[in-house]
Amino acid sequence: MWPLDPSRKEVLRFAVSCRVLTLMLQAIFNAIIPDHHAEAFCPPRLAPSGSVDQLMEGLLGGLSRWDAEHFLFIAEHGYLYEHNFAFFPGFPLALLVMTELLRPLQWFLSFRSCLLISVALLNSLFSVLAAVALHDLGCLVLHCPHQAFYAALLFCLSPANVFLAAGYSEALFALLTFSAMGQLERGRIWTSGLLFALATGVRSNGLVSVGFLMYSQCRGFFSSQLTVLNPLRQLLKLIASLFLSVLTLGLPFALFQYYAYTQFCLPGSAHPIPEPLVQLAMDKGYRIAEGNEPPWCSWDLPLIYSYIQDVYWNVGFLKYYELRQMPNFLLATPVAILVAWATWTYVTTHPWLCLTLGLQRSKNSKTLEKPDPGFLSPQVFVYLVHAAVLLLFGSLCMHVQVLTRFLGSSTPIVYWFPAHLLQDQEPLLRSLEIVPWKPPAGDSPPGQKVPRNSMMGLLYNWKTCSPVTRYILGYFLSYWLLGLLLHCNFLPWT
Repeated sequence: MWPLDPSRKEVLRFAVSCRVLTLMLQAIFNAIIPDHHAEAFCPPRLAPSGSVDQLMEGLLGGLSRWDAEHFLFIAEHGYLYEHNFAFFPGFPLALLVMTELLRPLQWFLSFRSCLLISVALLNSLFSVLAAVALHDLGCLVLHCPHQAFYAALLFCLSPANVFLAAGYSEALFALLTFSAMGQLERGRIWTSGLLFALATGVRSNGLVSVGFLMYSQCRGFFSSQLTVLNPLRQLLKLIASLFLSVLTLGLPFALFQYYAYTQFCLPGSAHPIPEPLVQLAMDKGYRIAEGNEPPWCSWDLPLIYSYIQDVYWNVGFLKYYELRQMPNFLLATPVAILVAWATWTYVTTHPWLCLTLGLQRSKNSKTLEKPDPGFLSPQVFVYLVHAAVLLLFGSLCMHVQVLTRFLGSSTPIVYWFPAHLLQDQEPLLRSLEIVPWKPPAGDSPPGQKVPRNSMMGLLYNWKTCSPVTRYILGYFLSYWLLGLLLHCNFLPWT
């Protein structure tokens, strides 16, 4: 069983510690710093709140800022407003299930307070399990236990930390995505496809993950051509598999778009809306299902998602390239440099591998028997392409400041490459990697070793660390802390 593995135990312990510290710090920052009066979605509370509810708001209210309010609103009331459909249903459904499990608490807590508790519990669980899933994935892909271990520890200190704790879908998406990648590396393509499909029901960028399934199937097809007697049959099988992969990952997205169509474009499908929420729609100009039919209903392909992103969030090609957005570009610069640097390092190290789309590592077939361990492993190629595509799309077509959480919850490259740099350029790690471990009697053989928490060791010896280590840990920790400080008080962040 995986809990007996020492490195996983250390990742699990560190992840839990970071989650507890995150919840404590957001409560402290939320208490001592006044909330900024931001133009954010803020629906009225329909149920009365008591003293215990006010206590819960003080302790966990920092988790409900900015877009988190949309997820909480959807979990409580459903998709009432048109712009709510920018947020996919996976995470609100998870909140609703957890809140139902907490139903006994509703004797003295409001539904809103139970939702806040659900956010704290679920996202803590999801992010801890995502760290373990990333560790497992790293062991499978990198073939370097130390780099896999360092990457998992870095995930616990992720620059996107506040979004892994707050009422956002990033933690659940990271867990499903990293788990799906791990299942695919184990050859369990159907399980992987199911997890990728669930991830698509959580965040729209899960659609890009279809590339992993398609690449795996194409690689298997080309590697078997020398031994297959009936290549035409294999080609037809490949085409069918590719079509099924696209269908599987696209189905959650299609069903969500169809649900929106039934609510806004078909008469008589709308649910009743409480009067205070109707009044909010009138005051703020939110479109509800009972109003005029929206223009996207008459499109040949009536996709509410693309309409919302354009009209409500002004998302589109180069739309964010304005001088007044320069601070947001600066916020996204570190993670953009990190992924671009990773791409450059890999491509310049393996130009032939990249030219052949990862299907052949070297012109010299003899070198195929000795794959590079760590970040430069041939298996990393498809993950690097995925990260580069996300970076390119996010930089050109999205609000660029979200790149930190967008990439931090979607691609392991954000953690694998810094782990590679630490192992390659930090001499201090060689003395911190392992320490003797004395297990309980009968638990495991004497002399077994357990990895020491290398990140804490580097922090304790900060003054003697290399410049690269200081830059990496400085970036991770500063964003980890600043995100909690600013986001939890409605101050602008990524």
